[in-house]
Amino acid sequence: MVSKGQQVIGEWYRKKNWEQFAFQQEMMEAYLSGFSGLLNAPTGSGKTFALFLPFLAEFIDKHPDNFQSQSNNGLLMLWITPLRALTNDIKKAMLEVCDEIGLPWRIMTRTGDTPAAEKQALKKKLPEVLLTTPESLHLMMAQKEYPKMFQNLQVVVIDEWHELLGTKRGVQVELGLSRLKKVCSGQFAVCTEKAVVGMSLNPLTSNHQLQTKDCPLPTAHCQLKIWGISATIGNLEEAAEVLLGNDFPPEKIKMVRANLDKKLHIQSIIPDNIESYSWSGHIGLKLLPQVMEIVARSVTTLIFTNTRSMAEIWYHAILDNYPEYAGIMAMHHGSLDNELRNWVEQALHAEALKVVVCTSSLDLGVDFRPVDTVIQVGSPKGVARFMQRAGRSGHHPGAISKAYFVPTHSLELLEGAALKEAIKKKIFESRDPMLLTMDVLIQYMVTLAVSDGFYADDLFDEVKTSFAFADLKRNEFNQLLDFITTGGKTLAQYDEFLKVEVENGLFKVNNRRVAMRHRLSIGTITSELSIRVKLMHGGSLGTIEESFISKLKPGNTFWFAGRSLEFIQLKEMTAFVKKSNARKGVIPSWMGGRMPLSSQLSAMFRDKLDEVAHGTAKDEEVIALKPLFDLQEQLSHLPQSHEFLIESFKTADGHHLVFYPFEGRLVHEGMASLLAYRISKIKPASFSIAMNDYGFELLADEDIPIEEALEGAGFFSIDNLLEDIQHSLNANEMARRRFRDIAHIGGLVFTGYPGQPVKNRHLQASTSLLFEVFNEYEPDNLLVRQAYNEALAFQLEEFRLRAALQRIIKQNIILKVIERPTPFAFPIMVDSLGRERLTTEPLEERIAKMARNYGADEVVTNEKPKTGKSRKPGIVRKKGL
Repeated sequence: MVSKGQQVIGEWYRKKNWEQFAFQQEMMEAYLSGFSGLLNAPTGSGKTFALFLPFLAEFIDKHPDNFQSQSNNGLLMLWITPLRALTNDIKKAMLEVCDEIGLPWRIMTRTGDTPAAEKQALKKKLPEVLLTTPESLHLMMAQKEYPKMFQNLQVVVIDEWHELLGTKRGVQVELGLSRLKKVCSGQFAVCTEKAVVGMSLNPLTSNHQLQTKDCPLPTAHCQLKIWGISATIGNLEEAAEVLLGNDFPPEKIKMVRANLDKKLHIQSIIPDNIESYSWSGHIGLKLLPQVMEIVARSVTTLIFTNTRSMAEIWYHAILDNYPEYAGIMAMHHGSLDNELRNWVEQALHAEALKVVVCTSSLDLGVDFRPVDTVIQVGSPKGVARFMQRAGRSGHHPGAISKAYFVPTHSLELLEGAALKEAIKKKIFESRDPMLLTMDVLIQYMVTLAVSDGFYADDLFDEVKTSFAFADLKRNEFNQLLDFITTGGKTLAQYDEFLKVEVENGLFKVNNRRVAMRHRLSIGTITSELSIRVKLMHGGSLGTIEESFISKLKPGNTFWFAGRSLEFIQLKEMTAFVKKSNARKGVIPSWMGGRMPLSSQLSAMFRDKLDEVAHGTAKDEEVIALKPLFDLQEQLSHLPQSHEFLIESFKTADGHHLVFYPFEGRLVHEGMASLLAYRISKIKPASFSIAMNDYGFELLADEDIPIEEALEGAGFFSIDNLLEDIQHSLNANEMARRRFRDIAHIGGLVFTGYPGQPVKNRHLQASTSLLFEVFNEYEPDNLLVRQAYNEALAFQLEEFRLRAALQRIIKQNIILKVIERPTPFAFPIMVDSLGRERLTTEPLEERIAKMARNYGADEVVTNEKPKTGKSRKPGIVRKKGL
């Protein structure tokens, strides 16, 4: 039987002349039947309506005769999204539906961009639907009597859950949901006075609970529904488990899959003369004419780059070479001022822009219907990331998504073929959940202590229901309690670490200064200190990292926000600038390394290379690369899937060994150091190490005994792997770098008040000192242990390294002694230029000389010397191994 709510929603669909997809109908049935779970739907498929409309139908079913007069119902739906930019579009779509079916509801947003006046108004009168972020949810939980806000809550929706899963923001969501489930189940009393008069036993839960004046007993409440929305990833079932926690009834969990055959047209842009195209690089401007031909015949194009610096470089290049696009072109990345980004988004909606150069800031769910073409510059390094970006075009049901892939060097064309094959076979990356992130838990404990306080036993049981802390031991939890109350074993003498007090078993923050500083620090996103860039006579342009600004002198010119700017002065964390007519200037670079190849894309790349070696490849990209592969085969060898290639050659620099696991640069960093250490046990040597996503190079002044190393059984062995990694790498330094962010999240350091941030070097000094103190006096400290674990898991991808070694052990080792660098080796050697002796030659000249010296005159580069911050991505200098 069709309910009243379903009738109203069905009529709304008919009036819009829209067809309700099968997955939207399935979602309606599942929601109205009381299920929670995960909705898997591609971008642009109507997934927002798929969850919002069943929620409206359920409300109408409860008020069938007078739903159009039902207002001031309290907060009924909480919609959590990873990006503040998404809330505006979602709010607009929801309000439109409510207006059209006659629901007099208020729908509001609460994010970091929400004005203070709106936040205060929200407290006084709650909307029926609130759109927010993980950080803002925790800020709401840091308010006094916050359970009142959520006492009528019916459902929580986590949008773009795949983006949060596997991050500390995702853990924030897990902890927030564990608390909301408890609040909405009636285990929290809503109190009108704050004075604590004692504790009593809750007859419904057998737990101790806080009792205050005029505090009514808990009342039974319906079970909170929790739904996630996720794009396709490799571990959807696990994603649902993580979202719902360990205490959710299995019979009430449902997975709804869209299974829409989204039409996707992918084409690689192939250089006219592949033999003269760069073997190395990451900018790709040599293909600018072909890119602009695609832009010219499209309505609106998004050009995605992998970094903010690349976006600035491409925008500048288009403006220089195609000045007719001035006024109909824009740029969008995370360091631009919020007003500028909002303007770009509105202009996209209004079809006022022909092309936008952007980064991941436009990856997620914003609906830009005029966009009909997406261009990806450089490899996205992951299948799911490319699918997400491709879905920005044709972003509505039934439309075709058109995506073009622009290689920045020759071998990236093979990545393009691997991408297309992975999408065809529906192979996507998994998002592994983070476990036992003690820094996030410490922050959460203080958040609850800042509001109404918590009892240790109750909170321990509660956090254990989350996936992230299912394995949390009571003695570990007690260590954290000790840390936030007494400073733990090491910091007990310092008042600033004694944040939480205990009164009759209630853990509470009573110091107003501590509470204010904590609320300012809530969140898990950490970055280098940023300086606001502002025109002397105008508005703000955005932010640039302190390390870049500190190198500028008054009068220096740099490019930012698509403009040539002259630096005037730095005053109170603001860099004042004016427009410049100079056509040259440095381009800022931001912290963050290059993204490594995902394990799925790496495997598909090796499969494609195997097809090349067997002569069975039919992809246009592979056919175009035939001259390069022929040269590789002529000079060395093309490895098949059962082979592992090592190249050995000598130059004036020394003895080079190049290994080709094709596993991504992070795995290669760990493997290179590991194998260098194992070789050094045969013959002591100093090595220079360089790597890219395809392989790595060991360079030594003297001959490297590689044959002897290969004869031994343990060269690629996983036996004693962790111990050898500890010896081969400066694990202490890697953990120290991870500890900086952990200390920030865990509240060990305060980053400053708005407009008065603590200087970056002071923060580094403080966290380094804490790390050393813990290492020496409290080696079992949970945060230090977490730092070492994160260094292994995220900086070296230890799990992938182990799997790669196990694969190599089963392969035939092909050692080729060659005369000069091959097409596979050359890009790695270009990466290694940063480690060489002091030189005054520009990078372009050095690469050209290198090509001439090695007899590879056909090799050219499309790169310009990278300006701004001096960086050596992926290069590690090892001495005395």
